[in-house]
Amino acid sequence: MKKLMSLLSIIVLIALAGCGNPTPQKPGESVQTSTGEKGEKKITIAGNGGVIESAIRDVIAPKFKEETGITVNYISGLSGEILSKVELQKNAPQIDVALFVPVDVIRAKEKELIVPIDESNVPNMKSVDPRFIPIEKAAAPAFGLVIAPAYNTETFKKKGLKSIDSWNDLVSSEYEGKTAFSDITNDWGFNTLNGLAISNGGSTEDMEPGLEKAKDLAAYSNTFYKNSTQMMPAIQQGAADVTVMGSYSIGELAVSGIPIKMAVPKEGVPLQAFSAGLVKNTPNSEEALEFINYVISEEAQALISEKGFYPTVEGMKIPEKYEESIGLKASDKTFKPDFAKFAEIRAEVSDRWAKEVTPELGKKLK
Repeated sequence: MKKLMSLLSIIVLIALAGCGNPTPQKPGESVQTSTGEKGEKKITIAGNGGVIESAIRDVIAPKFKEETGITVNYISGLSGEILSKVELQKNAPQIDVALFVPVDVIRAKEKELIVPIDESNVPNMKSVDPRFIPIEKAAAPAFGLVIAPAYNTETFKKKGLKSIDSWNDLVSSEYEGKTAFSDITNDWGFNTLNGLAISNGGSTEDMEPGLEKAKDLAAYSNTFYKNSTQMMPAIQQGAADVTVMGSYSIGELAVSGIPIKMAVPKEGVPLQAFSAGLVKNTPNSEEALEFINYVISEEAQALISEKGFYPTVEGMKIPEKYEESIGLKASDKTFKPDFAKFAEIRAEVSDRWAKEVTPELGKKLK
């Protein structure tokens, strides 16, 4: 019996030795491979929730798998949160493709967290409208948009309110506090401040006039909202008649039956995109690049535009169902913000907003 037990012990020790010792991993890291069970190829995409998540999960991912055999796993989160995750996992990435707002594309490039993208590794970049590219050789613009004012058309008609022709028109006692403006920590809020700066003689280089005007914006508002999850219901439920949002959210509200329309101020609206970045050191770079190339193809952009995003491929148009609410005319002014400057000044300006603008909330409301 003792001989039998010894023999079994030796067999177990040999088996364990054959497995080898796993390499210790740092907190927050895990080993990832490009194949799942039965050799299935998989990649992980991280991006915003809501309409972007549904576009990828329900439309793009199934079509991509059908054409390539690659399964897409999706992780939702805000752009800044995703950037933090990518940085935390930089020695053992768990995310293959990250969707960032322009400022975070620049931060990711500066931190060397993403691999340069151009026509050499993503051939479809040759067809992309350069106005959507946040910075050269960084990421592929996948979900095109503008950030613009919008208003409830029925309320404006009923009350005889004049249309929004300038960013300054967002500041008015006539709205009676029924506004849904974002806090500056959100991209919608930062672009609102930039619009107010431009319309009052300032610029991205000189935000002072914008900060002064933002104090009046706050005084005629009940609150600043943190994100779209809070802002969308305010519009849907009639708690707000005036807002500044991404065009895709305005379009989504309009097709759902809300009487809302985008306004293009005379100073213009900022044209930009959520862009797909290839995470550095991912073991699935080949599959990830295949996804990025697909997501900026004409086929994928046609599918994405059905969700209310402007196609980032030159020559393509937004679907007719969105024309009335968020369609851009040839005469409408758009501009490409200085995203590098945004990234440089954001912390300082956000601090001033919190100290000087937010305390003014509601002071001029009756």
